[in-house]
Amino acid sequence: MIFLKTNEEIELIRESSLLVGKTLAEVAKHIKPGVTTLELDKVAEDFIRDHQAEPGFLGYGGFPNSLCTSVNEAVVHGIPNAKPLENGDIVSIDCGVLKNDFYGDSAYTFEIGEVSEEIKKLLEVTKECLNRSVAAAISGNRLGDIGFACQSFAESNGYGVVRELVGHGLGRNLHEEPQVPNYGKRGRGVKLKEGWVLAIEPMINLGTKNVKQLKDGWTIVTSDGKPSAHFEHDIAVAKGEPMVLSTFDFIEEVLKNKN
Repeated sequence: MIFLKTNEEIELIRESSLLVGKTLAEVAKHIKPGVTTLELDKVAEDFIRDHQAEPGFLGYGGFPNSLCTSVNEAVVHGIPNAKPLENGDIVSIDCGVLKNDFYGDSAYTFEIGEVSEEIKKLLEVTKECLNRSVAAAISGNRLGDIGFACQSFAESNGYGVVRELVGHGLGRNLHEEPQVPNYGKRGRGVKLKEGWVLAIEPMINLGTKNVKQLKDGWTIVTSDGKPSAHFEHDIAVAKGEPMVLSTFDFIEEVLKNKN
């Protein structure tokens, strides 16, 4: 069942989603070669609790931390650990918060130090996949239109689009219907309705689209060991342009000031 959200509920989801953006910006202040993802996880948890909210991922389905930190070939669901990040790495940081009974959920892939031009392009294309997917999420379009927007752009650049993991509905639960694949055919799938709130999250691989799960039961990695990028926004379906409830502005302001 797909829950339609009232304007008031959408504003509460926006509040949670903006807090995710601010949390990721706080994390961005600390990102550099030598820092560990476990240290970043503590920064995020403290920041979320200081803003009268709960970490959305901590304990969810048994997940042990507040952030998913997925380095290089890790696609999503990486568990924070004590291994220092190295110059040239990338790390997708996915964060969720629960505030006023509603979730926010957003992800950003960060460069650690100086990364290669090949990696920079992967990140740029993945972010553009997100922008195109979001633009397709309007009332009257279909789920396949969102997936097609992502898949066609990623594959035209020679990248693999992960099939096994998808975006999702968002609200009082972290994962609600419908599933939002990053691949699809135009005009196929359920028709989008005003009042849906969706987390759209392209996961794009430098090489093969194929992935596998590590023995930790969480981390998903590319089958060929090549890097993967991941960006995620929360949006409300509306007539005309979708309402983007999350933001990367806080993050990118921090990154700009660090350079």
